[in-house]
Amino acid sequence: MSDTPDSVVRTYIQQHRAAFLDDLAEWLRIPSVSAEPDRAADVRRSADWLAAKLRETGFPVAEVWPTAGAPAVFAEWAAGDPDAPTVLVYGHHDVQPAAREDGWHSDPFEPVTVDGRLYARGAADDKGQVFFHTLGVRAHLAATGRTAPAVNLKLLIEGEEESGSPHFRELVEAEADRLAADVVIVSDTGMWSETTPTVCTGMRGLADCEIELYGPDQDIHSGSFGGAVPNPATVAARLVAALHDTDERVTLPGFYDDITPLTDAERELFAELSFDETAWLNTAKSHGTLGEAGYSTLERIWARPTAELNGIGGGYQGPGGKTIIPASAQLKLTFRLVAGQDPDKIEVAVSQWLASQVPAGIRYDLTFGASTRPCLTPLDHPALQSVVRAMSRAFDGQKILFTREGGSGPAADLQDVLAAPVLFLGISVPSDGWHAPDEKVEIDLLLKGVETTAHLWGDLAAALR
Repeated sequence: MSDTPDSVVRTYIQQHRAAFLDDLAEWLRIPSVSAEPDRAADVRRSADWLAAKLRETGFPVAEVWPTAGAPAVFAEWAAGDPDAPTVLVYGHHDVQPAAREDGWHSDPFEPVTVDGRLYARGAADDKGQVFFHTLGVRAHLAATGRTAPAVNLKLLIEGEEESGSPHFRELVEAEADRLAADVVIVSDTGMWSETTPTVCTGMRGLADCEIELYGPDQDIHSGSFGGAVPNPATVAARLVAALHDTDERVTLPGFYDDITPLTDAERELFAELSFDETAWLNTAKSHGTLGEAGYSTLERIWARPTAELNGIGGGYQGPGGKTIIPASAQLKLTFRLVAGQDPDKIEVAVSQWLASQVPAGIRYDLTFGASTRPCLTPLDHPALQSVVRAMSRAFDGQKILFTREGGSGPAADLQDVLAAPVLFLGISVPSDGWHAPDEKVEIDLLLKGVETTAHLWGDLAAALR
């Protein structure tokens, strides 16, 4: 739908490539590690740097928004057209901890370019994918002759994503009026591979809990009392065993009731991806697949919910034997959720299931952590089709395939609070090494992200009217 000339966009990007990469490198040198308290000033400096660069890009509004933790950045550029749709772009400017001794071949906060790859902490996750929007909107303006984007363009760049986004929802709720949008674009995801451009259509949600089981008031002799009083460690083991049936389905009553089913069309699209299960197992450092019967590996990690035991403890763990019945045992559980599931309902189901399973003589405490809702974009949504068309133009007409993300993130809070559909636009690839030593971004793919956004704003403006 966009009439942005492809050749003009590419020429503009090439003319400004060097300056764009120099600016990105400057930002990457700021060690904005939100998880480390002594880096708080650096996280603030990163936010200030980005706000200044967005003003330089042309955004009339670019502000640093404080939170109870690390600051976020908000920017806005109105289209000047009363009928233009509003698009909110989400990303984050904080990064994972990194040090040379972790296994990096260079200083993680001194960007290095080798063979078309830019190495630095945050190059892919997520500064590079945030920053391509700055050159993308300028290429959009240059190619169309506009003085403002074809959409009302807003950016919300978080400062605590790598620390679990503890204050993000509170911020979104407080600023909901200013963040209001017709659609949200999340640029914090990736593609299937360097040669297979894809668009992510959903992320799983998350609920987690800790269970403390108490039996005797202290460890007691297993000969004198064993077989006559309940053992909390045995109860913990039985709870874990009861969590799944023989088909690896979760046994919580009502767990699957509200799920948006995986369609035949989606299953066919997933099957188009070139998936090497042996290579995937190697990446997973595992020796065999296991999961819900009737679903492929990709379907299990993208479109089906899970219940996982993250930790179990209790009783004597030292060398040799110690003949006791332990006083307590502990379980840590997480539930990955898919579209249609409500974390609040899952918490109720866990509570009721636990009450029905724990025998008399065992007391317990059940504690839930912060939850995340799942999000899913329908394949026929007009905004998703705009993303697909824009990306296809950037990739020379190549067919764009679809993935989902097995993990969870704060995107669902935007969907929840703003009542806007969430779409994903990312160009990172698995080899980029998010959270790992030698994180990098493929420069050519980064520029494909720039090109995609240059086409996207005009396409969305037409599609959402």
